[in-house]
Amino acid sequence: MKIIAALLFLLISPASFCQPMNQIDPKMIQSFAPTGTLRVGINLGNPVLAGLDTATQKPKGVTIDIANEIGKRSGIPVELIPFQTAGSTVDAIKTGNIDMIFVAIDPVRGADVSYTPPYIQIEGAYMVKANSSLKTNEEVDRSGVEIVVGKGSAYDLYLTREIKNAALLRAASSQAVIDDFMAGKGNVAAGVKQQLESDAKRYQGLRMLPGRFMVINQAIGIPKARPDYEKTTTYLSSIITDLKSSGFVAEAMKRHNIQGAKVAE
Repeated sequence: MKIIAALLFLLISPASFCQPMNQIDPKMIQSFAPTGTLRVGINLGNPVLAGLDTATQKPKGVTIDIANEIGKRSGIPVELIPFQTAGSTVDAIKTGNIDMIFVAIDPVRGADVSYTPPYIQIEGAYMVKANSSLKTNEEVDRSGVEIVVGKGSAYDLYLTREIKNAALLRAASSQAVIDDFMAGKGNVAAGVKQQLESDAKRYQGLRMLPGRFMVINQAIGIPKARPDYEKTTTYLSSIITDLKSSGFVAEAMKRHNIQGAKVAE
């Protein structure tokens, strides 16, 4: 009876549901990483997702942990390729120079990029000068207001659709938003809440408007131009679902001291 019980345990244990490496569709992996190495675009412009280790100057963060785990489960080496903006990672995946990115889900990007379910939710916020008359997010979209936003960012794409009366002034990157703002460009800065709060420490006389103007769902993206991209998306979606439910994403956020974001549902 003990032997039978042990066999039953093996059959129903979680490990038995893990797909053996040799059962992963080789055609799908070839489509996913055609060079034999998984080339991953890392956006250093969003501190919630990634940054540079001060000691090694190598990328570190939640997206790096997820990328390495995907490579481990897929049996392929991972090459991390840093970019300064999300838009530049999208451009690189369109040209086939990289295989996978971590990016906000957006319908404009969705024309070329296939998304997994989100793994993290973060907030977009507004920052103003301390003496600004603006008190709420709802007051921003009015004539005479100029919003500085990183070109090609999720916030740029969202505000381009939603803003009706205010004007958008595009900085070269999300990191450049506050510098442009403090140099006299515009009267509202828009971006990742954590990025704005971090940048504001370099200056005085700034304040955040309360709340948020959007919620950003961050997901993995792969190029739709690849063969079997739908099968690859399903494969990556199953990994992301597991990494969320197992606590992997939450632990990564804790390890990298990510505040103000949450694991996506």
